[in-house]
Amino acid sequence: MKTIIRPAATPTQQHDKRAANVDNRLHAEYGTSYGRIKGEGVDTTHGAILYLEDITVSFDGFKALNNLNLDISVGELRCIIGPNGAGKTTMMDVITGKTRPTSGTAYFGQTMDLTKMAEYEISHAGIGRKFQRPTVFEQHTVLENLELAMKMNKRVKPTLFFRLSSEQKDKIDDILRLIRLNGQEKRLAGLLSHGQKQWLEIGMLLMQEPQLILLDEPVAGMSDAETVRTAELLNELRGKHSIMVVEHDMAFVTEIARDGKVTVLHEGSVLAEGKMHEVQADDRVIEVYLGR
Repeated sequence: MKTIIRPAATPTQQHDKRAANVDNRLHAEYGTSYGRIKGEGVDTTHGAILYLEDITVSFDGFKALNNLNLDISVGELRCIIGPNGAGKTTMMDVITGKTRPTSGTAYFGQTMDLTKMAEYEISHAGIGRKFQRPTVFEQHTVLENLELAMKMNKRVKPTLFFRLSSEQKDKIDDILRLIRLNGQEKRLAGLLSHGQKQWLEIGMLLMQEPQLILLDEPVAGMSDAETVRTAELLNELRGKHSIMVVEHDMAFVTEIARDGKVTVLHEGSVLAEGKMHEVQADDRVIEVYLGR
């Protein structure tokens, strides 16, 4: 099991040295410069945006997570795979504050202790999550969905007199092109295909300007063509946001993982971690998940 560094609220000299070693190791292994992306208010000076250390979640004696250790680098796209019941959803619940761990620590950047923050505080801090089923406002247009999701003052008076600035319009136009819905702005969200609803929800997440995006089985129920376009979308987001993708479609995972890390969970712990071809060849992963 690899060692995960626990960030302190006020890092000591020893912690700085250890964290710098992690940054150097990540740079040497994956050839990525992490200093170019820094979330507003999120201290990512040591190259990682998420740390989970010895996270355990017990439900009536059953350990959904069992001493889970995981870290995500700034700008990284990390794929999480594993059999049903491996703890993938519970892990996302811990990260977003929906579930409190029985023990262990979870940090967003160097200083934000997720275990002590409410769900809305975590969302405001810069962590966005998309569940498997799309949750868009079906009686509103595509444009209205994006406007509603925009990061802005949501009090009554400012909302009543709200007008899009040219900068905000440009941002929406950019996201519409990114999510392949340009030209569909006036269409009711309820009339979109399943795949288009998924893209719209990703677009709504992007309007919140998250630093870390969690996607739970984003291509479940999609057509082959929609799956391909979703892979293209996530590859375009690579490096602009830190992204965690939980998925069972191995062809899709291979397409978006590229030379990055893939983490395999089993019985609440990390079973294996490495590049896609490495975990696919791991006998333990083959036995519990992939099969021959």
